[in-house]
Amino acid sequence: MSALLSTDRVQILLTLVPYLLERGEVSVDEAAEEFGVSAEQMRGMVEKLTVIGLPGDGGYWQQPHELFDINWDLLDGSGIIEITQAVGLRRAPRLTSREAAALLAGLRLASSLPGVADSDVVRSLIAKLAAGASAAPADVVVVPARVDEVRELVGRALRDRVAVEFRYRAKDGPEMTRTVDPVKLVISNGDWYVQGWCHTRRAMRTFNLERVSDPCITEIPSHHSGEEAPALFARGADDDIAAIRFRPEYAPLVGDYLEGAELHDDGGTVRARVRVGDARSLKRLAALRAGHVEIVEPDAARRAAAEWSQAGLDQYGG
Repeated sequence: MSALLSTDRVQILLTLVPYLLERGEVSVDEAAEEFGVSAEQMRGMVEKLTVIGLPGDGGYWQQPHELFDINWDLLDGSGIIEITQAVGLRRAPRLTSREAAALLAGLRLASSLPGVADSDVVRSLIAKLAAGASAAPADVVVVPARVDEVRELVGRALRDRVAVEFRYRAKDGPEMTRTVDPVKLVISNGDWYVQGWCHTRRAMRTFNLERVSDPCITEIPSHHSGEEAPALFARGADDDIAAIRFRPEYAPLVGDYLEGAELHDDGGTVRARVRVGDARSLKRLAALRAGHVEIVEPDAARRAAAEWSQAGLDQYGG
């Protein structure tokens, strides 16, 4: 094999140290093959690492810990390279399997959002997280929901500045066909909403995407896409009144749900009467704060929370 140019040698040395630190122990032959050099050239570069380090105040090395060092016995006896002293470099922190699983779940969910699904960056991060954990991450199931398809369709209508048409089931009313100029897609407490100009009501309205069915993009130009959307949860006469219970120290976990709520001491716990657009949306609060927050009423909200939690458990074969 031909002699290495000085520029090639420097380039290899810059990547060799992180490679060796990541691998821990690696044979001379394996490292040589990885970097496309001979075993003799690789050993020579490894030996030269022991005279490389951080210069002291006087411009030269004074202490042993200021230089790289290797396990000479292992190198001479078995042809194995191991760095025992790294100068100015530290091993990158490794995620635990639980930390990696949590990040993977978030990234997989983010990859389903409009404008992110085709991102090479997200796919690269997912691959690196899966490979870079200290142990194999736990299996994470992020199941596409029907609302995801609706959200993607509304997102396309927003970009194309056209109206959408769908069947909408009001909270306590009949299902109706609505044509809407979408203005904004919003997520709040895990629920997705589209805000826009309703052609039927001739006013701005907010629609919960979980109640939308049979959506389609029309060819009707949207004339309201540039308008300001209303406040997402302005108090309304048709709001649901729900009751939740929790211990006083867990009040911060309930967050914005307590805004305007009526609070009562319930024998060591707090019972709160809260106003929500749809009491069934409390299922996410109950799931996220499992064991700390209880939905007391209405029964429809309790059933929705139980069914939603069971559906998630079923995805794991539970």
